[in-house]
Amino acid sequence: MVLTGSRTRPVTAHRKPPVPRSAPGLALAAAGVGAAWLVHTAVPAVPMLTAAVVLGIAAAHTPWLRVRVRGGCRPGLSLAAKRLMRIGIVLLGLKLSLGDVLGLGWSTVAMVLAVVAATLWGTWWLGRRLGLPGGRPLLIASGYAICGASAIGAVSAVHDSEEDDVVTSVALVTLCGTLAIAVLPLLHGPLGLSDVQFGRWVGASVHDVGQVVATAQTAGPGALGEAVLVKLIRVALLAPLVAALAVTARRRGRTARAAGRPPIIPLFVAGFLAMVALRTTGVLPDPVLSAAGTAQELLLAAALFGLGSAVHLPSLTRTGLRVATLGLTAWVIVAAASYAGVLLTT
Repeated sequence: MVLTGSRTRPVTAHRKPPVPRSAPGLALAAAGVGAAWLVHTAVPAVPMLTAAVVLGIAAAHTPWLRVRVRGGCRPGLSLAAKRLMRIGIVLLGLKLSLGDVLGLGWSTVAMVLAVVAATLWGTWWLGRRLGLPGGRPLLIASGYAICGASAIGAVSAVHDSEEDDVVTSVALVTLCGTLAIAVLPLLHGPLGLSDVQFGRWVGASVHDVGQVVATAQTAGPGALGEAVLVKLIRVALLAPLVAALAVTARRRGRTARAAGRPPIIPLFVAGFLAMVALRTTGVLPDPVLSAAGTAQELLLAAALFGLGSAVHLPSLTRTGLRVATLGLTAWVIVAAASYAGVLLTT
């Protein structure tokens, strides 16, 4: 202030614009994505999305980072976990073409539908019987049946799930999906599967797309191609699942939105379907699809880092045994159902 007689007037100064509350957390998420990419580059068998979750959990429990993760970085990390997750799911639709699905044959499509239904219902039922709290049974079931952490994020958006339920479910599904990378290739020979059969088994039973790629590539390019196509059929089922849950939420009036009931088809699910339709037209050149695939993986990696950073390991011990029981049992359910389905359709 400058004094002018008995009056004062402010001195005009150039002030820096305020930093958005989400900026520190988004910057940390970006750093986490970079670290996850380095891990994947050094160890290709570890998918970048899996590394992102693990690094997020590690950041939340590292002494010199823990205060930032729970304090000033929390808004940005939460934004990454929710908004970036939905954008990544939209771009995921560009990986799927209706022509690719039809090329597998109706018997394979029917097999995938049966496996998803059995896994979804069986895991949800067992989770309820084990007494898991909140929405964990449904979230875990969705992750196992459809596409891992991406499905959990999509379902939580319409199911009004608590953050603790979401992060616990993501941690469990990520752990079991990572174990599949090591275990399933060891069963390739003993189960008497051809490379094509092994690829379809991996695509029908492993949770995350990155984990499917890491597992199936051990049997060669033929197995990898079959695995990705079967997996993308499961990804396509995310849209009807979320729509059905939205209808249920509307009927029961369970929603945290002040504006009213959630839409039957959330905007990000509609975007996912639009991207599938766009990919089916064949108008997008390969460079565009490649760039979209890279963007999708980076966005999901940032979202999973944000989710991982919300994990509080000590709190998991309260339901640790029940969660572990559900995770291992659900793993057996999806592996056995998909194995039987592959033998019946090939």
